[in-house]
Amino acid sequence: MDRPYVLGVDLDGVCGDYTAAFRSVVATELGVEESSLPLDRSWDFSEWGLSADEFERLHRLAVSEHRMLRWMPVIAGAAESLWRLSDAGVWIRVITHRLYVNWGHATAIADTVEWLDRVRIPYRDICFMGDKPEVGADLYIDDAPHNVTALRESGNRVVLFDAPYNQAVTGLRAQDWAECEQMVLRDAATAGFEFQTSLPGMERGSGRLED
Repeated sequence: MDRPYVLGVDLDGVCGDYTAAFRSVVATELGVEESSLPLDRSWDFSEWGLSADEFERLHRLAVSEHRMLRWMPVIAGAAESLWRLSDAGVWIRVITHRLYVNWGHATAIADTVEWLDRVRIPYRDICFMGDKPEVGADLYIDDAPHNVTALRESGNRVVLFDAPYNQAVTGLRAQDWAECEQMVLRDAATAGFEFQTSLPGMERGSGRLED
């Protein structure tokens, strides 16, 4: 192939544990125990008793005041799998809708880039946009039901990253990053791309950037 294989990767819920981070902020803001906010939640956070307006208010506080996008926990295996894919020749394109909060774009962008560096996630370019079918990628990894549906309806191939709020969505699904990695390699091979993957235990991984 005369071009790279492009993998479109979502951040929240795929690389970063949005639910855990937001849960901490909500518990602090509402003065409740984190245990009262179940991790097995719906897309609209109905189990947490949040209205649409309350979610928007708390999300804005999480991003602008708590700086959640800077310290969000990374999902296990994300950095390691993405390094192996990148080393093999996959073009990692981060695609995220983190400009949801008006007047906080500078903070969201700066904190996102800082977080990517801190958790050692490799990427070649990054797109801050909500309409993901507009972004060119050979395969997408996403967790949001509406994004996955829109991408597939536009003829795109998508790996659904498993989460409690997307169980009603059918089709290709990965339980973790180990499965994602294998699905990406299979998809690329089917499309005619050839990669030189690392032998088990020989990959350099994200630790190469440690001081």
